[in-house]
Amino acid sequence: MIKKEKKLVITFSTTTDAMAMETVCKKNGADGRIIPVPPKIYAGCGLAWCARPESRDGLCAIMKDNGICPEGLWECLV
Repeated sequence: MIKKEKKLVITFSTTTDAMAMETVCKKNGADGRIIPVPPKIYAGCGLAWCARPESRDGLCAIMKDNGICPEGLWECLV
């Protein structure tokens, strides 16, 4: 059985924002990866960014600097 860990899940209204997040984070060496939105979270598109909870401030700064608008930020077991 796979052990679930507490993660920061960032959801987006559009797939375009989710893909922009992936591009910018890879370019900047930021923590995380694209995942399907967990079933317990509702989001406008089916993709989310998943990272360690301690990465929140850095990821928020990256989104702000690059005009990426998150739909929601969640901390949950993934």
